[in-house]
This record gives sequence, structure tokens and C-alpha cells, in this order.
Amino acid sequence: MKINLYDGDLPKSYKASDIVALDSETMGLNPKRDKLCLVQISNGDDICHLVKIDLSSKKPTNLIKILKNNKIQKVFHYARFDVAVFKYNFKINIRNIYCTKIASKLVRTYTDKHGYKDLCSELLGKSISKNEQSSDWGGELTKDQQKYAATDVLYLHKIKNKLDAMLVREKRSGLAKACFDFIQYRTDLDINGWSEQDIFKH
Repeated sequence: MKINLYDGDLPKSYKASDIVALDSETMGLNPKRDKLCLVQISNGDDICHLVKIDLSSKKPTNLIKILKNNKIQKVFHYARFDVAVFKYNFKINIRNIYCTKIASKLVRTYTDKHGYKDLCSELLGKSISKNEQSSDWGGELTKDQQKYAATDVLYLHKIKNKLDAMLVREKRSGLAKACFDFIQYRTDLDINGWSEQDIFKH
């Protein structure tokens, strides 16, 4: 794995593939309250690009251009959180989303373990560490933090491929696509105050 770290934005020379893996690190779990500190992106080529975000000094226009490009599929693990963070901070709508957590819940019904670490272990035979998950992302990043952040996008393409095969086998690809498409509206509900309420419930 190679890690490239940038301040403020991706370089103009960065070329996104048709499918990119994405993740974010924040100071907490409330998009309105907690600062977005880092965005990770990978083309699935064992190279992970980390972008330190500071919206008070620079808007990541090159990164935002990729997020807004509907022809590029964006793969997340738990897309609901990251999409809400990007939507709130960058004032954009993101389409063509794939969520490995949703896909896992639709096909791996034999387990309740749908975390990224679980998927890496079962589907790919990879053991990863989550030790830096709750660390302070607001300052200078340590090597361990950089490695942790990069690892969170390193395997998403391979996990997606495994889950896609399972979705086809279980005849749930269409249902998964409908769930992915709804994420843009689910995140609108989250941001506007319905994060805990199930409006579909009786």
C-alpha cells in the first residue's frame, strides 16, 4: 500500500477511475457539530490518497468535482454517514453510491457482523486494526493514523466485488440498488432532524 497525503485538496493531476472508494474522518458523529478533518480516496490500485480538510482556508474543488460526477461510482462502508458529512460540508448532492454495509446486510443474513473489519476478515482473509478509530483527527496525523485511514479504503473495491457476486446469487441486486439510491434522501432526513425517527414506522 502506498499513501499520498495532501493538504486542502487532491492535486489536479489525480485521475479518478470509474469506481472510487471513499471514507472520511471527523471529530465526532454529528455532521453539523463535528469538523470534517480528512477524506480518503482510492482507485482500487493499492494507492490511497489522504486529503486533510480545512474549509476555513481552502475548498477542495478537485475532490468535490469527483464527488459531484454522477458517472463515477462512489463506494463507501456505511455511506449514510460519509455522504451526510460531504453533503453538509460541501453543500453538494452525491449520486451513484454503493454501500458495502447495506450490501452486506442484504446478503450476509447469517450474521450480525457487518463492520468493515468483519468484511475484510471473512471475504478477503485480511486482518486489519481499528486502534486509531477514535483518535484525534484535528491535528498533525501520525503514521499510524495515516495507515489506519488509508486501510479504510484499501479493500473496498475487492469487498464490493465479493458482495456483488452474492447479491446476484441471492437475486437482491435490484433491491440493493434501490437502497443505494435512497441514501441521498436518507441523508437529507438525517441532516434535517429525522436521524433517529423511522418515518416509515406505523
